[in-house]
Amino acid sequence: MRAALTQTVNAYPDMPGAASALGRLAGRLPLVREANLRHHEALLRAAAAQGVQAVCLGELFPAPYFALGKDPLWFGLAEDAETGPSVSAMRALAAELRLVIVAPIYELEASSGRRFNTAVVIEQDGRVLGRYRKVHIPCGANEQGSFHETFYYERSGGEGPGGYLPVFSTSAGRIGVAICYDRHFEGVARGLARAGAELIFSPAVTFGAKSRRLWDLEFLVDACRHRVFIGGSNRLGSEKPWGQEYFGRSYFAGPDGAKLADLSQHPNLIVADLDLAALERPDPSGWDLPRDARPDVYPPR
Repeated sequence: MRAALTQTVNAYPDMPGAASALGRLAGRLPLVREANLRHHEALLRAAAAQGVQAVCLGELFPAPYFALGKDPLWFGLAEDAETGPSVSAMRALAAELRLVIVAPIYELEASSGRRFNTAVVIEQDGRVLGRYRKVHIPCGANEQGSFHETFYYERSGGEGPGGYLPVFSTSAGRIGVAICYDRHFEGVARGLARAGAELIFSPAVTFGAKSRRLWDLEFLVDACRHRVFIGGSNRLGSEKPWGQEYFGRSYFAGPDGAKLADLSQHPNLIVADLDLAALERPDPSGWDLPRDARPDVYPPR
């Protein structure tokens, strides 16, 4: 499988320079979304030109990362996970470009009025295969700033096929998703791998010293431990008006515990070839961690 990740920031050019002026965006949120859709369309076309089969966009890709503050303005960007404008645009592009697209959006469940941080998985023919809702929702602060995600959306209740950790059988391979904060919890990668995932996409918006240290470790360890490929996508750059700096460094990890070579020349696109057949061959290290695990010794906490 040739797979890709995006790493970019909000593409809307007319963001205010101060958080106190965000009210100027009232009534202009569709323009914010449209600018990001156009930006990501260009990235998807670049990926397709490189022969990519599956692409994961960044967490909350149609928007800036608004959870740095608490502002109900951003509720207006929440949309339906099948028929909303972002999903509709990605479905059309998936069918045109013959791509599997994992599209992380701000979801509004119309029947309940609840909002979620959701990744929609779209097949190459434009069908929505399903969705993954973020399971763990952070709220806190580090040396670089605060994050208030619980103000904007709630955690998954395990609704839908596959429950909390669905795995999607796509034309490119079996794909699972773990959004941002979910990657830190030990049962997530294990659960997805045991459910048959060959590739786990982890779209994130992350910053701070501890996150930066762990970013280059967690995916490598989990990929090796659970014999699975993992693609971690982070934003790269800063966004007005908050000025928060995102460190990027998106990459793919293989089951050998090493980073895969990036085949892309585009600064906002990471491309790698994943040898899914390697997951069926004996590990050259002689290890078989999934086989030899003792869950009876360390049951779920």
